[in-house]
Amino acid sequence: MTFPFLGFGVGLRTEHYPYILKNWPQVDWFEVISENYMVGGGRPLYTLDKIRSRYPMVMHGVSLSIGSTDPLNFDYLTQLKKLITRVKPAWISDHLCWTGVGGHNLHDLLPLPYNEETLKHVISRIKQVQNFLERPIALENASSYMEFCSSSMTEWEFLKTISDESDCLILLDINNIYVSAVNHGFNPIHYIDAIPQDKVIQFHLAGHTDKGRYLLDTHDHPMKEEVLELYAHALKRFGTVSTLLEWDDKIPSFPKLMNELNRAKNIYADTILAQNSGETSPVHYSP
Repeated sequence: MTFPFLGFGVGLRTEHYPYILKNWPQVDWFEVISENYMVGGGRPLYTLDKIRSRYPMVMHGVSLSIGSTDPLNFDYLTQLKKLITRVKPAWISDHLCWTGVGGHNLHDLLPLPYNEETLKHVISRIKQVQNFLERPIALENASSYMEFCSSSMTEWEFLKTISDESDCLILLDINNIYVSAVNHGFNPIHYIDAIPQDKVIQFHLAGHTDKGRYLLDTHDHPMKEEVLELYAHALKRFGTVSTLLEWDDKIPSFPKLMNELNRAKNIYADTILAQNSGETSPVHYSP
């Protein structure tokens, strides 16, 4: 499959429905949370259909739980496949994590132990999901606040191997890389430079909260300059990649959201133009 460059998008949130339907703003595309529309009917699907008629869309899930030891939920996958048929997204994605076990959903994106046993388990499940959906999926790196003693490799080595051996794609969340880098004391440049260039299909950008001893991925603040600096480095490595701004709490008005997205557009323009002209602007990072 080939995937288009969509440009710069934002997450579709219910707070912005009235503004979008009235003004049809000049945003390139929307990312929708899959589970919000896995319903039998009603206003969510009606609104989704109207907006989908005007804008490209991508579907982003939060409940696949690809790393869980529970059996894959084929009822969930059947609903997801039905929504894919309706939305016709440019691609679909979820997270490289687990969200529950024993039939209990913890409603969080939990980290995995990075070792050979987990690799085999997750790769097998990804292949099953992709076979069922009849299309590749993109998996996103989640932010984390703890690590497993049983890990025998870095997160970026784990993600690279997962993608190589399952043929899945990668949604590279730049903010999550930065948050985890500060929390665990690694260099985020090493992370980005280890990811295969031909596997990254999308970037996520977002704001986080500084809690002093750690960073918390809250999606309720403007993007930090350090994250945008890291985004510039990712652009130099991966080139033209569709970019999305996430904002999930304390949601601003749509025009203010677009002003924030313009910060990413400016970084993209400056970086790509500088790259095309042969100029360089090195990124420095001190954990």
